[in-house]
Amino acid sequence: MSASHELEKAATAYALDAVRLDKQGAKGRAITLYQKAIESLLQLVQLYPEYGLNKVYVQRAIAYQERIKALQGAVAPVGVQPESNNGGDGGEAATGGDGKPAAELVVTEKPAVNWEEVVGLDTAKKAVKEAIVYPVQRPDLFPLGWPRGILLFGPPGCGKTLLAAAVATEIDANFYSIDAASIMSKWLGEAEQNVSKLFGSARKSSSDGRAAIVFVDELDSLMGAHSNEVGGEIRVRNQFLKEMDGIVDKGKKLHVYVIGATNKPWDLDWAFIRRFQKRILVPLPDHHTRLMMLKLYTSNLGIDADVDLHELARLSEGFSGSDIRDVCQSAQLNLIGEFFESGKAMDKTAQPRAITMDDFRKIFEARKPSVSLDMLSLYNRWFEAFKAL
Repeated sequence: MSASHELEKAATAYALDAVRLDKQGAKGRAITLYQKAIESLLQLVQLYPEYGLNKVYVQRAIAYQERIKALQGAVAPVGVQPESNNGGDGGEAATGGDGKPAAELVVTEKPAVNWEEVVGLDTAKKAVKEAIVYPVQRPDLFPLGWPRGILLFGPPGCGKTLLAAAVATEIDANFYSIDAASIMSKWLGEAEQNVSKLFGSARKSSSDGRAAIVFVDELDSLMGAHSNEVGGEIRVRNQFLKEMDGIVDKGKKLHVYVIGATNKPWDLDWAFIRRFQKRILVPLPDHHTRLMMLKLYTSNLGIDADVDLHELARLSEGFSGSDIRDVCQSAQLNLIGEFFESGKAMDKTAQPRAITMDDFRKIFEARKPSVSLDMLSLYNRWFEAFKAL
């Protein structure tokens, strides 16, 4: 057995025993085992410093440390001595530092985003409507079924999450937003059960008459092709494959959809790529879209009459949607900073001056796009190889 498997096995054993003792009220021994689990996890991170899911292990270690702090608040503050099980009620659920049950599922949320807030992205919106919105509205028109897996890929900050939230609002779906860290769980040994429970809850929602969308952000972290995976990640990936196969099925007309978002589609395992029947590029905004974004983001700002939004749209070529928002925010922050430094801000009746074209030009001189030409080339090549609109 490899060193990584040994460490993962040890961390799992320590963590499970710690949770069991924690429930029984044996706080001292639970603390000792939580500490051993932390040591094993950190050794695992040091052994594979480049591994994509190291942040998951670090988050688990932090969660165990927080639990230790909580337990130490309930026992003697100086030193921690193992204690016997003195008849704790056993009914208390082990909790992480945030006070939530260890195996608690991701809470469904109702995103307050509509189509109007998704500026541009007409091709992507059309593909998503055909795959999700229309089948929900008229399932009788789809005798061959409909896609259940939709992959949104492209540069960061271009609206993938916004698009998923908007479609959930459009069909009034339960929206399960997860990432690798949450699905892997802070507590070892429960990640596969979390995946199973998540999809079980989504299927129940569909059976009860309400569509469900499972949105997986940073999909490559959970479903990427890794050469140095340890056992836990392999089991979770296999469970996710099994659940996705289950919703694609076989006569069932479930309205359960998995929308995955990634900035690195080339890192995805082929076994997952083929389960996403729709593979949609969410590109950088074009000139018209950038103009619409600038109008949206400056609508609540005091801008001078000399500000030419068309020129700003030209200057922002190559910028992502989040880059453009950051430009507008930076212009406003610089203006407010100037206002406070002048001493006028203490006068409650005083107001800052309007943002000028020169203010925006200074921001563009000091800021570069977050997406390089090399990255764009990678996205376009992958899209040509795997696109499925």
